[in-house]
Amino acid sequence: MRILIYGLNYAPEVTGVGKYTTEMAELLAARGHEVRVVSAQPYYPQWRVHDGYRAWRYRRETWRGVPLWRAPLWVPARPGGLKRIVHLASFALSSLPLLVRQAPWRPQVLMLIAPTLACAPGALAIARLTGARAWLHIQDFEVDAAFDLGLLQGGGASRIARAARAVERALLRGFDGVSSISARMVERVIDKGVDASRALCLPNWVDTSAIFPLPQPHAYRRRLDIAADSIVVLYAGSMGAKQGIEILADVATALAGRSDIRFVFCGDGAARRELMTRCAPLPNCHVLPVQPAELLNELLNLADIHVLPQRNDAADLVMPSKLTGMLASGRAVVAMARPGTSLFDVVSETGVVVPPEDRDALAAAIVALAGDPQRRAALGQAARQYAQRMLSPHAIFAALDARLAVLAGGAPGDGAQPAVADTAAPAVASGSTLPAQADRSDV
Repeated sequence: MRILIYGLNYAPEVTGVGKYTTEMAELLAARGHEVRVVSAQPYYPQWRVHDGYRAWRYRRETWRGVPLWRAPLWVPARPGGLKRIVHLASFALSSLPLLVRQAPWRPQVLMLIAPTLACAPGALAIARLTGARAWLHIQDFEVDAAFDLGLLQGGGASRIARAARAVERALLRGFDGVSSISARMVERVIDKGVDASRALCLPNWVDTSAIFPLPQPHAYRRRLDIAADSIVVLYAGSMGAKQGIEILADVATALAGRSDIRFVFCGDGAARRELMTRCAPLPNCHVLPVQPAELLNELLNLADIHVLPQRNDAADLVMPSKLTGMLASGRAVVAMARPGTSLFDVVSETGVVVPPEDRDALAAAIVALAGDPQRRAALGQAARQYAQRMLSPHAIFAALDARLAVLAGGAPGDGAQPAVADTAAPAVASGSTLPAQADRSDV
């Protein structure tokens, strides 16, 4: 089957949506499909175009056997509000010629990865032009996030929000299939007007052969001069507006008197600078940049306790992708989540859940686990077993293959679908690594 994947993020980005889109393309190609990708210049999570790439150039690459066309885009140094809109719109516009270029190839399925929904009009137009079935896969409800998390504020924001949500509903209904990464997010898709027969849960996955418990994870402890008997609390992931990571500095400050507890925060994003400023005077904190993909397993094994903050208003706007890397590493997890959310459902079985934005509850949970090695070990074992049982890429992609076959074989909009991945399955963080380089050429 000829599958065109259209999305903002792709390798060599090693975190977030880019990791998933890359692995989806590679796994579909490995299952015998012809796969092509239209994406942007890599920039995430640093919010600057990666070395070796130029923001305003088109580029043709082959990445691990998958043909890839990159479009220019504008990347703001400090994203927020209207800057994000211009950022997303720049890619939506610049990528249109690349979509048109793929029309003679006549893809059978065009899969748009959201964010960004700004690309939906172009994706739908090319799908209709070529006779392809249009599939929208939602990693992040960007419209809801922009308004519910306060990324867009000011006079008239409520009117703009109503208009944006009306456009979003119309666009969603134009796709032959709409998927998202957790059961609660699929429910939100249906609430937005997508017929239930066209909506499905397509969770992310974790490669448990790449992320696994290490018996003696000493490399990072030596590098950071952390004693073997210290309890390490680790946050590794994006540092953006939706993560609510400011609470980590609050907790580290509150527990600064505990010499046996050390905090390691690793990642990049718009909120990293403030986190570094607040943690600089604290003797119990280390802030690291994004680490090489080949060191991910070693990094995750640094943790005695993984911590996963979340803003209260994020709820089911996103399912934190970093969670299942945590689960696969076989370490205890403390997550902030409300009852009734997918994150709560998963972590309540495999870790400790505290209310979002409750600094005292998070600090208390960390202290309790720090003093209870038996419980940490039991939770880590439960987390690892869950990852092995529920998050296999083989099962997920077998269901995806079946859905693609029906989608491509039926008439556009017929809504037919076979059994798919269990809609109770959570979104997960992938643990497989990305290659260090690709074959490239300007176009």
